[in-house]
Amino acid sequence: MSPPEFTETFRQDFQTLLEWRRDVRRFRRDPVPPETLDRLLHLADLAPSVGNSQPWRLVLVESAEARAKIVEIFEAENEAAARTYTDEQAGRYRQLKLSGLKEAPVHLAVFSDENPQQGHGLGRATMHETLAYSTVSMIHTFWLAARSEDIGVGWVSILDPERVTEILQVDDGWRLVAYLCVGFPEEDNIVPELERTGWQSRSPLETRLFRR
Repeated sequence: MSPPEFTETFRQDFQTLLEWRRDVRRFRRDPVPPETLDRLLHLADLAPSVGNSQPWRLVLVESAEARAKIVEIFEAENEAAARTYTDEQAGRYRQLKLSGLKEAPVHLAVFSDENPQQGHGLGRATMHETLAYSTVSMIHTFWLAARSEDIGVGWVSILDPERVTEILQVDDGWRLVAYLCVGFPEEDNIVPELERTGWQSRSPLETRLFRR
């Protein structure tokens, strides 16, 4: 099979995709068509992984009971996080919308298998964390694929991973990497919400680029 030729138009479109990828917290309640979600998950499954191990394990959380428990965990952890800030900043923190758990039609819990048989251990003997890094690579691939179909993704990290793992009754060898809200966004914006609300602006690459 001949390799594809990526045109300048494609490269510009890809940059636009990256620029418009946002962490979405405000979702419409319209359902995501099952065939669309299936296509996005198959695209995400093309992501690279250490030793070709594909350590990601995906759980579609469809039970209303399980979702309600996840919301309870988030609300408790979110309040605990607010108390770590000073009075003024705590007030600003509480005004932020930090999840779309109640509105998003799709909840996707992403775990990383800590000891997958696939890959035969190649590449992870000295850096075992590459399994989780591979899972994050899959998440980012899913995120971009979803955005290309006007579907938003929000990563909810204000959760107790042990309690989530217990609620979803998954294998003890799976490590929670991300809990994702997925659905059609209420609005699109090229500027991150945390920047729009004045919480934190993005800094230039030069502040994070070093040469040795």
